[in-house]
Amino acid sequence: MEVPVEVTVEVPVEVTVEPIEEPTVAYERGETLYTTGTAWSPPSDWNPVTNWNYATGVIGLLYETLFLYDPLANEMVPWLAESGEWIDDDTYEVKIREGMTWSDGQPITAADVKFTFELGEQFAGVPYSSLWDWLDSIEQVDDYTLQFQFSDPLYHQWSRYLYMTAIVPKHLWEDRTEEEVTAGANENPVGSGAYLYETHSQDRMVWVKNPDWWATELLGLEAAPKRIIDLVNRSNNVSLGMLLQGDIDWSNNFLPGIKDLVTGGYGIEAYYPEAPYMLSANTACLWLNLTKPPMDDPEFRKALAFSIDVSQIVDVVYGGIVQASNPVGLLPSEGWLQYLDEDLVAEYGFSYDPDQARALLADGGYVDTDGDGFVEAPDGSPIELSVIVPFGWTDWMESINVIARSAQAVGINVQPEFPDFGGYQDQLYGGTFDMAINNFGSGLSNTPWTYYDWLFRSPIRDQMTNGNFGRYDNQEVFDLVVELDKTPLDDKAAMQEVMSALQEIQLAELPVIPLWYNGAWYQANTSVWGNFPSAEEGAPKYFPIFWNNYVQFGALLALTELEPAEAE
Repeated sequence: MEVPVEVTVEVPVEVTVEPIEEPTVAYERGETLYTTGTAWSPPSDWNPVTNWNYATGVIGLLYETLFLYDPLANEMVPWLAESGEWIDDDTYEVKIREGMTWSDGQPITAADVKFTFELGEQFAGVPYSSLWDWLDSIEQVDDYTLQFQFSDPLYHQWSRYLYMTAIVPKHLWEDRTEEEVTAGANENPVGSGAYLYETHSQDRMVWVKNPDWWATELLGLEAAPKRIIDLVNRSNNVSLGMLLQGDIDWSNNFLPGIKDLVTGGYGIEAYYPEAPYMLSANTACLWLNLTKPPMDDPEFRKALAFSIDVSQIVDVVYGGIVQASNPVGLLPSEGWLQYLDEDLVAEYGFSYDPDQARALLADGGYVDTDGDGFVEAPDGSPIELSVIVPFGWTDWMESINVIARSAQAVGINVQPEFPDFGGYQDQLYGGTFDMAINNFGSGLSNTPWTYYDWLFRSPIRDQMTNGNFGRYDNQEVFDLVVELDKTPLDDKAAMQEVMSALQEIQLAELPVIPLWYNGAWYQANTSVWGNFPSAEEGAPKYFPIFWNNYVQFGALLALTELEPAEAE
C-alpha cells in the first residue's frame, strides 16, 4: 500500500500576473529595489519590540542592533556598538559609537541602549523580559559605555540578544505605556537605520533612504537603492511571474524550477550557480510523539529513520535546491558544523537503508501477524500512524507523501494528513499528533545552542509552543543544554565536550529525526540591479534574506554593494 507522489517542477511557459494595487506615486525604477518573500499580509506594525509581526525591514532597515551577525564568516560585526567584551566572568562591557543620531537628529547614546534593555525588566510582555532572570543590572559608565552585570551569565543567549534586540530612542519611548510598548503599532517611527518610513498600502511597504544615516560618515557605507518597496505576497506563483518580468528584483520566496530559472537565460541568479542553488536556513525535522507507542520505543524510531528516502525529498520534491541533513541536524554553517562529532555520526548515525529498517523492526518484535503488509506492535496491536503538515504548504505536503511511502515500504502503516494551519498548530503544541514535520526553532544563529534549546526545551508542559513537541523527557539532556549555555563561546574545547555529549544521546535515543535543510530562498533579477550576493568569484558574500529577524545577517550590508545593472 503506497501513497502516490506526483511532483512537477518546471518553469511555466506563460505566467499570468495578477494586477497589483498601483502606487499613488511613480518611483524612478532605476533607483528602486523591489523585494518580496516575507510579508503575507498588509503592513500594519512598525514596532521593533514585538519582533514577530512587524513590517518587512523594521529591524535592520529602520531600527538597528548593537551587532550584526555574518553567518558566512561566522563573525559578530560591531554595529551600533563599537565593541563589546566580557571584562570578567559576570560583566559584559559595551562601547557605543560616538557621533550617531536618530532620524530626528537626536544623538544615540548609552542611555538609549540601557533604556531598551530595561524595558524587559519594566514590562513582562517584552519578549526579552526573561533576560532579567539572570541579568542583575546595567550600569551606564559614561555617555557611550555600559556594563551589564549578570548573576548567572548565559553566554549563548546573551550573544543572540546582541544582534537580535533592536535599540529604540529613549526620548520617544520612555513615556509609553506597557500596552503601547508591547502591542502598539509604533506609527511614524523614528529609527537609526539606513531607511526611513515613507508610506505603505495594502500591498506594499515603501522605505526611503535616510540621508543622514550614521554609517555613511562613520563607516563609509551607503545603501544603493533610494527606495526599497517590499511587496506583499499574493502567492509564490505570482511572485515567480513578477520576477521573470523584472517587476521584482529580489525574491525570498520558495519558487519552483530554480535550475531552469538560473540556467535558462532569464537573467535570474541564485546564491549558487548550481545545485543546491540556495544556502541553508533551518532544519526540517520529523517530530515523533514520544508519549504514544510505538514512538516511545527508540528501536522503532531508528527503524523509521532508516526507512525514509530523503533523496526523494531533496531531488524530486525540491528539485535539488535543498540538502539532506546530517543525522543530528546541525546546519552546514561554520558556526554549527565545527561541532559535529563525525566519529559519533559514523558509529550511531542513520541513512536510507530499508533492509536495516526491516531488521530493526523484526529484532524489536514488530512483525506482520495478519498478512496485511503492515507490522503490528510486539503486543499484537495494530500500528496506524499519521504524519501531519499544514494544508497548502505544498513542498511539505509532498515531502510527507514520500515519508509515508517510505515507511509503508518497510511495513509501517503511516498516512499523511493535512490539517489547516490552526489544526496543525493545535496538535503540535498540544501533543496530540503522532508525527509532524517542523522547523520553527531550528533557524540559523551564531550558536548551535539555539537548536538544542529548541529540540530539548524544558520543562515539559501541557502546551509546548517553543520546541520539544515530542515531549522527550531526559533530565541529563536538559542539564547539558543549560551547561552549553553557560559555556563561554570562545572556549571551543569545552563547547565540543558538551556538544558531543548531546549528540551521543541524540543519536542513541533519536527522539527527533532531522531530514533536510530548508533553503534560504533567494532569487535575483539582474535587469535593473546588479552585484547581488552570490557564491560566484568577486561577488559580495552575504546571507541574502529579508525575512524578519534575518536582515541583520547580511541583507543590510548587501544593499551597500548593489550597483545599477548598466554599471556592471
